[in-house]
Amino acid sequence: MLYGIEIMVHPQYRRMRLARRLYDARKLLVREHNLKGIVVGGRIPGYLEHREAMTAHEYVEKVEENILHDRVLTAQLANGFEVKQLIPDYLPSDEDSGGWATYLEWTNVDYRPYKKRSIRPVQLVRVAAVQYQMRKIKSFDEFAQQCQFFVDTAADYKCDFVLFPELISTQLLSFCEPQRRPSQSARQLAEFTPQYLEMFSELAIKHNINVIGGSQFAIEGESLYNIGYLFQRDGSIAKQYKIHVTPTEWKWWGVNGGDRVEVFDTDCGRVAILICYDIEFPELARIAAAKGAQIVFVPFNTDERHGYLRIRHCALARCIENHLFIVVAGAVGNLPLVSNADLHYAQSGIFTPADLAFTRDAVAAETTPNVETMVMHDLDIEQLRRHRYRGTTTNWNDRRTDLYRVHYREGDQEKTI
Repeated sequence: MLYGIEIMVHPQYRRMRLARRLYDARKLLVREHNLKGIVVGGRIPGYLEHREAMTAHEYVEKVEENILHDRVLTAQLANGFEVKQLIPDYLPSDEDSGGWATYLEWTNVDYRPYKKRSIRPVQLVRVAAVQYQMRKIKSFDEFAQQCQFFVDTAADYKCDFVLFPELISTQLLSFCEPQRRPSQSARQLAEFTPQYLEMFSELAIKHNINVIGGSQFAIEGESLYNIGYLFQRDGSIAKQYKIHVTPTEWKWWGVNGGDRVEVFDTDCGRVAILICYDIEFPELARIAAAKGAQIVFVPFNTDERHGYLRIRHCALARCIENHLFIVVAGAVGNLPLVSNADLHYAQSGIFTPADLAFTRDAVAAETTPNVETMVMHDLDIEQLRRHRYRGTTTNWNDRRTDLYRVHYREGDQEKTI
């Protein structure tokens, strides 16, 4: 058993679920060392207010039944610990607890009595794709509330990643003063970028989940870009510029294209972001795969079914060509007064290579079209790794690089794969 001594969170950083992460780290340690569980002796500081009305045993029972809240015991129960018994005179100097303490245990259900038993390795990553409803709103706070709902829900289901659609922030233009030209509206939207970054970063940290916040317009120098941001749960922020700008994005908004495919190291493996139109160009996914990407997230925004089908079919092809998992998320609903963002059609989904080891039709999960919802699935990264070498077809290894290659420029360097 692992014996837990103490966990503390500075008052300035409470209510951000940091205690839960500390407990999760202990549980991971237990699993890695194949221990039976964790034992702790816990204080019950809330008992001070109830000492005259009930015994310590009665107090603990009411906390277990969620009738009373104890800032220590409630958190321990929420993290899967069970009260086994009460210990009198544990810390006589602890007046808040009346000297009492709880003896708690957390059981490792993965414990194996015989370590040498052969077990198939599994590396599960739980992902969620948001199908986001575009609607008229009155303030940024209303937008933030809608985003927080999905992040909170994905975190409750213990997801590692949650993906939002491309340019959901165009919703903010529904309460802004109308501009004469769409290009002016796009630059007006870019003014919200600092608030957008702060909001999603705080949500990622608080809910302990990696968030791909769709994409957002940003002005760098004098140029306007469409950028996909990855907000990691450790507080870091990374970004991927949309490389291929659609004809309407350039015509209506004056968006410029990026020039580099990024691959990001996360606590759940290497991931890439290809924004909407970018997934329709096979070279980009091939570059991402060559850089080690295992999951590609595709935030998209399409106005009708044909546009969505281009995203879907190309994403399925990229899975097969490069042995990748691909997650796509789009927006639904209408914004009647927002130019070039008035109609939305989507069916968000999670796709796999097409082979025996994966789900039927290479669709791990997908939503009902044009309904606000969220879809989740567990992806096995170890299964994906093995498939590259043992699949029915091994597309990556069977490329005829003696006949063709992908040649690209990255900064001042010329590269070939």
